[in-house]
Amino acid sequence: MPLRHAIDESVHAAVARMTGGLSPAALAEAWFDWAIHAAFSPGKHAALGMKLLREQRRLAQFAARYGLVQGEAPPRIDPLPQDHRFDDPAWQAWPFSFACQAFHSAQQWWHDATTDVPGMSQASQDLVSFAARQVLDALAPSNLPWTNPVVLRETLRSGGTTFARGVINAAEDTLRAAGGLGPVGADAFPVGRAVAVSPGKVVFRNRLIELIQYAPTTDAVRPEPVLIVPAWIMKFYILDLSPGNSLVRYLTAQGHTVFMISWRNPGPEDRALSFDDYRRLGIMAALDAVSAIVPGRPVHAAGYCLGGTLAAIAAAAMSRDGDARLASLTLFAAQLDFTEAGELTLFIGESQISFLESLMRSQGTLDFSQMAGAFQLLRSNDLIWSRIVRDYLLGRREPMTDLMAWNADSTRLPARMHSEYLRRLFLDNDLAEGRLEAGGEPVSPADIRIPVFAVGTERDHVAPWRSVFKIHHLAEAEVTFVLCSGGHNAGIVAEPGHPHRRYRMRTKDVAARHLGPDAWIATTDSTEGSWWPAWSGWLAARSGPPGPPPGMGAPAAGYPELGDAPGTYVLEA
Repeated sequence: MPLRHAIDESVHAAVARMTGGLSPAALAEAWFDWAIHAAFSPGKHAALGMKLLREQRRLAQFAARYGLVQGEAPPRIDPLPQDHRFDDPAWQAWPFSFACQAFHSAQQWWHDATTDVPGMSQASQDLVSFAARQVLDALAPSNLPWTNPVVLRETLRSGGTTFARGVINAAEDTLRAAGGLGPVGADAFPVGRAVAVSPGKVVFRNRLIELIQYAPTTDAVRPEPVLIVPAWIMKFYILDLSPGNSLVRYLTAQGHTVFMISWRNPGPEDRALSFDDYRRLGIMAALDAVSAIVPGRPVHAAGYCLGGTLAAIAAAAMSRDGDARLASLTLFAAQLDFTEAGELTLFIGESQISFLESLMRSQGTLDFSQMAGAFQLLRSNDLIWSRIVRDYLLGRREPMTDLMAWNADSTRLPARMHSEYLRRLFLDNDLAEGRLEAGGEPVSPADIRIPVFAVGTERDHVAPWRSVFKIHHLAEAEVTFVLCSGGHNAGIVAEPGHPHRRYRMRTKDVAARHLGPDAWIATTDSTEGSWWPAWSGWLAARSGPPGPPPGMGAPAAGYPELGDAPGTYVLEA
C-alpha cells in the first residue's frame, strides 16, 4: 500500500473510533447538498417563513389561553404514535404543556425545512432529516430534569433519593463499560444454564461454525430435519432463549429434528474470510453434516436476518447447480432486495463504507460496539434518551430479560466479509439484480423453486417488512408470507401464549398474480396469537409421516458427538 494511502487509512480509522464508525464526511456532504439547494429555493424560504409565523402565533395563543387562564392544556399537536415521552398527564400542566407544544412545533418546522427541497437528492434529504431529528430529540424538554414534570414530581416525592439512585446507576454503568462487562442484570442469564439450555450435541466443528443437533422430545419425528441458520452479527441463541420462549424447544416438541449453526466469534486472524466463505464453510458444510446424519431426506432450511439472506443465496446456488437437498426455505426478517432497506441505509453509502473499511482493515474485524451507534440512533428515543431519563433522572432500572441479555452478548465481523456484504448487497443490490457470485458463478433469487415461508415484522427497523415482502417478486416459487406484530427481534421470538401477538398469513402460488404490499395487507385477515404454530403446520404439510428419530451424529460418516449443546463457540468473547 502506498504511504499516502496508509496515512489516510490511519487517520480515517482513528476518527472512526471516535465517531462510533460514522463518517462525518457523509453527513457534511448531505448538509451541503441541503444548504446549497435550499439557498436557491426562494419559494421554499417564503413557505418556511410563513409557517414559522403561523406557529409562533399559535404558540402565543396557546400560552395566553392556558398559561393565564385555564392552566390545563390538551395537546394542540399530537406526538407521533410511537413517541411516548409525553404520555404522562403532568405534561398537560402549565408551563410544561407549552414546552411540549413548542417542541412538537419545532419538529414539524424542521421536517418541512429538510424535506421537499427542489433538486436535493433523496439520500441527502433522508440523512439531513434524520440528523435534524437526532438534534431535536437530544434537546427535547423530557431530557432535562427542570423541564420534565415527571422527574420533578418524583424527585420531590422521594426527597431527592431518585436523583441519588440515578447518580449511582450512572457510575455503575460507567464502571461496567470500562471493565468490558455487560449491562446490570445480564449475569442472571448465563449461556448454557439460563438460556441456550435445550439439550443436544455438537456434531460438527470447523473454523467458522459448530453444528448443534438437538435431542428429540417426542417418540416420533418428521423425517425431514430443520437446519436453522442464524445471523452472525449476534449469537445464535436468540432462537433458544429461556425454555418458555425457545423456538428450538417448540420445534422439537412438535416432532421436528432440529439442527442449529453456531457461528464462531471471529478475531483479527479471520480478516480475510469472505462472504462466500460463510456460505461454503457455514451453510454448505452444515448441510453436508445434516445429510450424513439424516441420509436420503431433504432438509428444511430456515434463516434469520443476515442468515436468511445467506440461506437464500445457498438455495439459489444449489438450484442452479442441480443440488436437490432442500425441501423448503424459511426466511425470518431477511431481505433479498436492498433498495428499500429502511433507515439503516442512511449509514450505507460510498463515503460511509470506505470509512468503515479503513477502520476494519486496521483491526481485522468490526466490533459490534462500533456498529451499535447506528442501530441505537435508529431508535434513539427508546434506546438512548428514554433510558437516560429512566435510569439516571428517575433512578429506575428496567428489569433485565433474556432477550436484553442476548442483545448485549455481542460479536465481531471479519473485515472482508462485512465489506463485501455492505457493498455487494446494500450498496449495489447485486443479489436481486443477479450479479452476486456464489462458488464463482452468478446466482439469482429467481432460481429458488422450493416452497418459501417468509416472515416480516410490523415495526422492523433492520429489515422493513415491505422490503422482506419483495421475495414474492424475486423467487419463482410458492411463497407463504407472514406479517406479524412486533419488531426485528421480539416479532420473531413470539412464542404461543405471549400476549398481544397477531399475524397475517397468505400463500401465493407460482402462477398467481402479484400483489403489492398495501393491497396484500388490505386483503389479508389478521389472526390473534403466535405465528409459530402456523409455521410448524406449514413444515408438517411439506414433510413425511412421523417415524423413529435419527441417532445423534453419525460417527461412521465422520460426524461424532463433540460435546454438549450449546457448544464452545457461543461462549467465546
